Amino acid sequence: MITAPPSLSTPLQLGGRGTPRTLRCRVLQSPLAGVSDRIFRGLVRRWAADALLFTEMVNATSLELGHGLIKVEELASEAGPIGVQLFDHRPAAMADAARRAEAAGAFLIDINMGCPVKKIARKGGGSGLIREPDLAARLIEAVAAAVAIPVTVKTRLGWCGSDADPVGWCRQLESAGAQLLTLHGRTREQGFKGQADWSAIAAVKRALRIPLIANGDVNSPEDALACLALTGADGVMVGRGTMGAPWLVGQIDAALSGRPVPASPSALERIQLAAEQLQALVTARGDHGLLIARKHMGWTCTGFSGAPQLRHALMRAPTPAEALALLQRAEAQLAAPGRCEP
Repeated sequence: MITAPPSLSTPLQLGGRGTPRTLRCRVLQSPLAGVSDRIFRGLVRRWAADALLFTEMVNATSLELGHGLIKVEELASEAGPIGVQLFDHRPAAMADAARRAEAAGAFLIDINMGCPVKKIARKGGGSGLIREPDLAARLIEAVAAAVAIPVTVKTRLGWCGSDADPVGWCRQLESAGAQLLTLHGRTREQGFKGQADWSAIAAVKRALRIPLIANGDVNSPEDALACLALTGADGVMVGRGTMGAPWLVGQIDAALSGRPVPASPSALERIQLAAEQLQALVTARGDHGLLIARKHMGWTCTGFSGAPQLRHALMRAPTPAEALALLQRAEAQLAAPGRCEP
């Protein structure tokens, strides 16, 4: 059995121009577009009180135009460290957005240089910056000069396998002023296909002076321990593995800290969690909350008898009330005397 080195149970210090930060948890929750909203973060926080969580990715242009403000303005109502991840290709716009996020209470500013979505990369944002290293450096410099809190970067190994130079690329980001890097072990060309290259992350870790967080294919405490053993990284970031499993960050944190890993919720508890999330989303977003909740319910309601049929019905429920009734019936059936849960 792989065990975490003692260093991973100690806080991680991050520099900043005037406001250094301390990460008490070495497990980070990835920004997830359309997923990691305030309600989702609240669920993750139940199992991981000290973890660094992130807003959904924020477009600096949207903030400039007055859109997307809710993503940063709601930070003041939340406990625990929350970073704001920004993307754009214009240094001045990014600096202005970073100042707004800092004023709203952001724990740190993360610059997205890894999103593989074409409509973002084509405009020079996200992973498109991998092909514009000078511009990437100017973005970091502009944001770092605009705020006192640490500035970090999330990126990938390279644009494609043939031209990837993750060590050289990440050294450039460090030289530009990034205080921490999160490295996804795939190229932009791979998207989320294939296996993450943890050995490439290890090579980057050996070359950097700043902390490095490993990302990619970390879907369980065992994955996290194996990844850290191979890469020597300073922590892990968990992304798609938390979809429908907001407890995963806390489970990995327990494993890294040498504490007993909490059990995953039972089928009954997952249904109750799905119902709670549905109600919270509808309260916050009205009937549109049902559209957002559908994907969460689909991810959460798995692993028990009748789950496929329940998911099928939930995806077609026309109103929040009918979706909630489906979940309540499923909950009653699982709670019935003599019913065995998996």
